[in-house]
Amino acid sequence: MKAVLLRGTGGVEVLHIGEHPDPVMKEDELLVRVKATALNRADLLQRRGKHPPPKGVPDILGLEMAGEVVDVGAACEGWAPGDRVCALLPGGGYAERVSIPAGLAMRIPGNLSFEEAAAIPEVFLTAYQNLFNVARLAPGETVLIHAGGSGVGTAAIQLVREAGAVSLVTAGSQEKIDRCLALGARAGWNYKEGEFAPWVARMTEDKGVAVVLDFVGAAYFDQNVQSLAVDGRMVVIGTLGGAEVEKFSLRALMSKRLQITGAGLRGMATARQIRLTGHFATFALPRFADGRLVPIVDSVFDWRETAKAHERMESNVTIGKIVLRVTW
Repeated sequence: MKAVLLRGTGGVEVLHIGEHPDPVMKEDELLVRVKATALNRADLLQRRGKHPPPKGVPDILGLEMAGEVVDVGAACEGWAPGDRVCALLPGGGYAERVSIPAGLAMRIPGNLSFEEAAAIPEVFLTAYQNLFNVARLAPGETVLIHAGGSGVGTAAIQLVREAGAVSLVTAGSQEKIDRCLALGARAGWNYKEGEFAPWVARMTEDKGVAVVLDFVGAAYFDQNVQSLAVDGRMVVIGTLGGAEVEKFSLRALMSKRLQITGAGLRGMATARQIRLTGHFATFALPRFADGRLVPIVDSVFDWRETAKAHERMESNVTIGKIVLRVTW
């Protein structure tokens, strides 16, 4: 099969389409012809040699896909060739075909295109896992979502809204903030205008937020702690602003009874991913079908233009997901 491969590691010049062995389907798996895949920050890191795939996973980029089932393993029930599915992957999405455990497959609602469906798995599952299973978000609580215009950010805003909770967001432009407000955020702060903690205090009448979803890491750590309410929970999803916190007093952690947790789906055991997918599908697929939830697609590139797609992600101007259309 054809796939987007790497000539070593480095810039976008290492990306090229070449031949790769076909996936070998197991009896509990589905063989899927990929119609679309989507970019994630992990793809950029892997391309640069900083985020290798888990052991046993093909070195092809791509953590999600949408496509059409072409073969069904002997131990799979309820699936047939021609079914439209999308799924989270440990890797391999930038390819013509993938083989996935049937439990990770989600049926694509009829109102969504393959390109739209490819924008769902990684960001919505990440947001769902960290809001509900890790942070235990409850109706009426307030969540501070950093990188509100990102794929995970735009997904989280919608999930918070559907849970009967409230979101505040930070983003780097008024355009991104406006899009977040349209998706259901209560208010937004442009981080280029200064520290966000005083703004959070004003927006919450000095009570703070119950949950912080953080993609920035060290650069925001102190302000995040300031912004959390008593019994607040912070989930660290990324470290775009650094991974090393130089000084931190445990007094704030103790006085507010805070919980700080790390997050990541790629290394999660398959059985846990299957359970997560099942819970998410029950909650979300009816909402995608009737429009309460929508995948946010920034742009669509033919996979022959993967280098341009990576350059767009690196520009940090995107709102939502960048999608690659896999053509033959």
